[in-house]
Amino acid sequence: MKDLVLELLNFKKLITPKVITFVYWLMLAGSLIAGITVMNMGYRSITLVQFLVGIGVMVVGIVIARIWCELLIVLFKMNEALQDIRSNNQSGEK
Repeated sequence: MKDLVLELLNFKKLITPKVITFVYWLMLAGSLIAGITVMNMGYRSITLVQFLVGIGVMVVGIVIARIWCELLIVLFKMNEALQDIRSNNQSGEK
């Protein structure tokens, strides 16, 4: 437990990669809510255009959320790989 706290305080262990999954689900929910809101913006009934735009908002929102979260995960994976390379080089030098 003490080691975990020290790793978190010294930024040796990152918590953001775990948070990214939660943020991704929030973004998915936001995209779905935005799409449904666009579909229901009419006073009397849903028109075909509103329906199609709502579907488009959902699809584009989901794709953008996925790409954004994947880019963040790639950055953190690169950081982990660089830390592994550094530790391998330091152990080889001694």
